[in-house]
Amino acid sequence: MKIQKVWLITGASKGMGLEITKAVLRNGDKVIATSRNTNTLLKNIKEYDSNLLPIKLDITNEKEVANAVSKGIETFGKLDVIVNNAGYNLLGNIEELSDEEFKKTMDVNLFAITHILRNVLPHLRRQNSGHIINIASMMGYMSYPGNGSYSASKYAVIGLSEALAQEVAPFGIKVSILAPGTFRTNFMNAETLHTAQHKMDAYNLDTQIEQFTGVDGKQLGNPKKLAQVVLKLAEMPNPPLHLPLGSDSYTAILEVRKNEKEEMQEWKTLSLFTDFD
Repeated sequence: MKIQKVWLITGASKGMGLEITKAVLRNGDKVIATSRNTNTLLKNIKEYDSNLLPIKLDITNEKEVANAVSKGIETFGKLDVIVNNAGYNLLGNIEELSDEEFKKTMDVNLFAITHILRNVLPHLRRQNSGHIINIASMMGYMSYPGNGSYSASKYAVIGLSEALAQEVAPFGIKVSILAPGTFRTNFMNAETLHTAQHKMDAYNLDTQIEQFTGVDGKQLGNPKKLAQVVLKLAEMPNPPLHLPLGSDSYTAILEVRKNEKEEMQEWKTLSLFTDFD
């Protein structure tokens, strides 16, 4: 007999979060679905009333996060799978970005995850089980001009998740880091894209924006297939810690690792020189 799981999914009203939410509900599980705009969520999901708990949530507000987690557990009795999906992208070269702009990227993509984790982990530890799925990005393993703040946040998610996996393993809690490549959501849409307010002629940000948004609608990744992978991960007794999603992500990450290894080998003498004799 199938055991019904309870999922907490952030950024559930659109894109990958919406597809994951739909797939989980079709699978017969329960979902605590958080979003800044639950109206959008409910327009896209009109069934599953008893299995769906939509919660309007600003994940950068830890008090709101604590209330949402408490309400979810009060409603469904437990937590099994946490999907930290909500994200924010800002295009801008490092010199162009203000502290406020950079901080917003980190607030949504990194610190909001820590808010979720601090509030769900006591429950997962008590039940000696759970699976945390943190959605990073292929851009957490490499970066491109104009994407420094986004990449910085996703690199940080990967580092945080690697430490977390070791910290919570004794409590039977699993951690997976997903690194999607380009997927056909509105993430690269010109109408939803955030850009630095202070543009500098030296960097030609407008050209970088055109290159980025020019891929919109042509992305290789299918969000529905990504959702199916997430369902499979939640059933695995030993899921992977790192999982690139999409041929673009898989190929690019391996190439970066290959180039890093070659560079380190080239400069090995300098690296080892700093040891005491």
